[in-house]
Amino acid sequence: MSDYTFDDVAVVMGTYNEEEAIGSVLADIDRVTDGRAEVVCVDGSSDRTPEIARGMGARVIEQEPRGYGVAVREAVLTPDRPVVVTTDCDDTYPMERLPDFLDRINEGYDVVSGDRISPRPETMPALNRLGNRAFAGLASLILGRRLHDVTTGMRAYRRDLLHRIEWTENTGLSAELLMRPVARGYRVTEVPIDYDERAGETKLDPFRGGAAIAKSILRVGFAERFDRRLDPTSETVERVDTSSSD
Repeated sequence: MSDYTFDDVAVVMGTYNEEEAIGSVLADIDRVTDGRAEVVCVDGSSDRTPEIARGMGARVIEQEPRGYGVAVREAVLTPDRPVVVTTDCDDTYPMERLPDFLDRINEGYDVVSGDRISPRPETMPALNRLGNRAFAGLASLILGRRLHDVTTGMRAYRRDLLHRIEWTENTGLSAELLMRPVARGYRVTEVPIDYDERAGETKLDPFRGGAAIAKSILRVGFAERFDRRLDPTSETVERVDTSSSD
């Protein structure tokens, strides 16, 4: 299998009123990938976000706002390139780590998931850190595999995997995008990443959103664990410490 390059990568995101951050995110992607990665934004904004994104060369798919998962599901299924990387448009994720994520795909992993929690990010509000640890613990308990961060927005996937699985969740799609591949025996690795303070205001209510994510984890986890025949001997999740390469 030949190695993928950034000519084979699409970086995708759902965008909603992120005019404060979208320019910086797209500039970082362009710089790190030498302008070779395709960028896809599925947008439901009422501000200048889509205008800025188009002006910086991104492909923008306009969509009526129907929630996080609807936008991101459209985003991950749209590209034709064989490697799809998800990120958020609020400038919290380190685009300089894109080469590391691509390296892991070239090592044979199907999913490379950015772990924000293990480095104990001070920029993440304490309530969010607590909630994200609880989500990871719940998913780990149900699936019987240790997971560190199931709600991260930065991951790399092989495109064919994304089209083999039916994605059902909305607010909890981030967890589903990790949990179903883990449960079905795909090669998944978590990579610690830095997490910056977001630009702009969050759109997610921490309590209602948190409850919705927890319900999704329970729904997806129990469906995968008890409704599917899984190989209990498969080792599908590996922990990769890349701190020395940062």
